[in-house]
Amino acid sequence: MLQTPRGGAGHGTAAADGAPMSIGAVLNALRDEFPEVTISKIRFLESEGLVEPRRTPSGYRKFSVQDVERLGHVLRMQRDHYLPLKVIREHLDAMERGEAVALPTVGRQRDGEAAPEPSEGPTVARIGRSELLAAAGIGEPELAEWESYGLVVPLEDGVYDAESATVAALVAELGRFGIEPRHLRVMKAAADREAGLVDQVVAPLKRHRNPQTRAHAQARTKELAGLTVRLHAALVQTALGVRLP
Repeated sequence: MLQTPRGGAGHGTAAADGAPMSIGAVLNALRDEFPEVTISKIRFLESEGLVEPRRTPSGYRKFSVQDVERLGHVLRMQRDHYLPLKVIREHLDAMERGEAVALPTVGRQRDGEAAPEPSEGPTVARIGRSELLAAAGIGEPELAEWESYGLVVPLEDGVYDAESATVAALVAELGRFGIEPRHLRVMKAAADREAGLVDQVVAPLKRHRNPQTRAHAQARTKELAGLTVRLHAALVQTALGVRLP
């Protein structure tokens, strides 16, 4: 269950009695669990029919508590299970009918292999090629093309890190708008430069002799990555002249 957003009605957030929420209040409510969510993301999910807030006569969105919970389900299925929107929509419909929904588990090793022994550092979740194809709803030719542009890169043993499923799903969604993989090379190059900047900042922590300091480097990397993503989204919105209610 999502947490009740902070603040009172005077700050535009929902009251404890379940009063309708503005899109900005919804953003604040979701960011505790989903720090990288943006207003553009919420609008996109609305355009895809995954949530249907009511509109005021002046056109402003008003989200109910159920709308916010539904958005939480959508974001959770994307984050934890790497599902495409079409599959998420089917799961939500089944849940509304009271049906049990079995969500796929993204394994940390290949099928049939034993789980690795715990280690000091974080373990990167891995998925197989077939899992990636299913998560993105694509075929082998599309994946091969994306790999040729460096948008999706397999690991040394032929599997993929779980984030590759998110990238694949987003590339597939952009393709619906006529944006081809070759158009995304500039975004990949920008992402590599941003990652290099973050790595440059945390490199001294990673090389430190103190294990606790090295562990802190992971948390700092995650924090900087989140800030970088939010800044990138804000810059794109500014460049496009997007108006946020």
